[in-house]
Amino acid sequence: MSKDQATIKPSGLAWRLVKDHLLTEQQMMTAYEESTRQGRAFVRHLIEQKLLDSRRIAVAASHEFGVPLLDLGAFDLACLPLNLVDERLIRKHRALPLLRRGNRLFLALSDPTNDQALEEIRFNTGLSTSAILVEEDRLNVAIETAIAAQDTTTISEFVDGDLEKLDIAPEDDEQRDESEANIDDAPIVRYVNKILVDAITAGASDIHFEPFEKFFRIRFRQDGMLREVASPPLNTAGRLTARLKVMSRMNIAERRVPQDGRIRLKLSRSRDIDFRVNTLPTLYGEKVVLRILDSSSAQVGIEALGFEPEQREAFLGAIKKPYGMILVTGPTGSGKTVSLYTALNLLNQPEINISTVEDPVEIQVAGINQVNLNPKTGLTFASALRAFLRQDPDILMVGEIRDLETAEIAVKAAQTGHLVLSTLHTNDAPQTLTRLANMGIPPFNIASSVLLIMAQRLARRLCVHCRKKLDLPREALREEGFSNEEIDTGLTIYGPVGCEKCNKGYKGRVGIFQVMKVTDAITRLILQGGDAMQLADQAQREGVSDLRQSGLRKVKAGLIGLEELNRVTKD
Repeated sequence: MSKDQATIKPSGLAWRLVKDHLLTEQQMMTAYEESTRQGRAFVRHLIEQKLLDSRRIAVAASHEFGVPLLDLGAFDLACLPLNLVDERLIRKHRALPLLRRGNRLFLALSDPTNDQALEEIRFNTGLSTSAILVEEDRLNVAIETAIAAQDTTTISEFVDGDLEKLDIAPEDDEQRDESEANIDDAPIVRYVNKILVDAITAGASDIHFEPFEKFFRIRFRQDGMLREVASPPLNTAGRLTARLKVMSRMNIAERRVPQDGRIRLKLSRSRDIDFRVNTLPTLYGEKVVLRILDSSSAQVGIEALGFEPEQREAFLGAIKKPYGMILVTGPTGSGKTVSLYTALNLLNQPEINISTVEDPVEIQVAGINQVNLNPKTGLTFASALRAFLRQDPDILMVGEIRDLETAEIAVKAAQTGHLVLSTLHTNDAPQTLTRLANMGIPPFNIASSVLLIMAQRLARRLCVHCRKKLDLPREALREEGFSNEEIDTGLTIYGPVGCEKCNKGYKGRVGIFQVMKVTDAITRLILQGGDAMQLADQAQREGVSDLRQSGLRKVKAGLIGLEELNRVTKD
């Protein structure tokens, strides 16, 4: 046993796993040391490193602490008392409220000795708290399912009620003038409100209202793909557009230039949905696109993003650094903003000053100082960054590095004791370094400031209820990128089918990542003026999976299909 290990005092559960011959003492001490160093729960560490499955750990904990093991399947997750506990605490402690009896609240936990969770929730709710033991992996799924079910229940209340009275407001609270009254005819109000509610219920990210010469259509973007959901009569196009412009505080008389606005829909006391609205004059009228901005999307948690274990460790290690730059790259709609806000939520503490500048702010988070870009008034990325640096910052987030001036200020901030997070539009991680050099940043400044670059894509996840096994020839699998060894061990490849629980065989999306740390070897290449291909070769030698390789691992795990992988990782 090492000197460092001797100073660690594992819990009773850890020793129980050794006593039950589930782990050797050396395995247990090593795992406990690693989880402590990384600030990760011991149980979660064991499962993520595939040392033990959650069932065996839960049974051992039940015996050790004399606590019964509960099957979460016995509970209706849509009826749990989630309103008693702040969602942030549920996600932070992985503690799910199950039942309230009088002044006592029973919480599902995978570690019944998690006194910090019990105490913090007791303090925030004013209720006595008791732990009920459940399996770790089932708990994670139950938390996400229960929260989603609660939101769906809230939305269904609107659907069942009077859609004319739906609480939708523009960004400001000014009173509307009388000229807008003729837009508020009941059928149009009901129809627009129903489209908004349907889009939220369907999990859409965008709504498109599109006028053409002989028809008018409405489309939702779900899981990254557009699908037509309605085709109202062509003669209603003008009234529908006018209603949307009134709701989002636009000038309804102006139809010749693009306009931007915002709508807020209040679903419950704790959840608002914002819509970013843009109009564009086309040949046959104004096209209106609404981007659905749901702040809860930034609360998905690091586990839900789709990282491989080594990628997750590299990402968490980088955001814990006191200074330096972390860059996220990928095309529009690849989930860059959610990744950045997942990091900011992990870092958002009362003792840390976080400021962001975005175009526009898409996800609003309490405790973070957020600034909307406004070039008309001179508020640019560069001017906002300069102002931030005079406001005693710890962490800065820049929506996008678009020009040399912004890049120079961001690099300078990263070199002077600040953690800077931002995005760039490049195809992969190595190209990001050469892009900075092409913008005019000297190589020594890039090498001394950039900590980590993460390229990402979002792929549609196969529906687990209807996916089917595919019988593909060996040569086809080899051409896709699988090794002979992987093929010989028995690959199971799945494809989409389609059922009532999904959208043409897909349900939700999962991230595909290339996470590249700027190591000493890569730093030397940057200083020598190495190109993207040389940087990519060095990253491969250091074990960094490119986007294609990461995607193949998702295919191998049955999460996505080869067709979807080829769609998002085309060369």
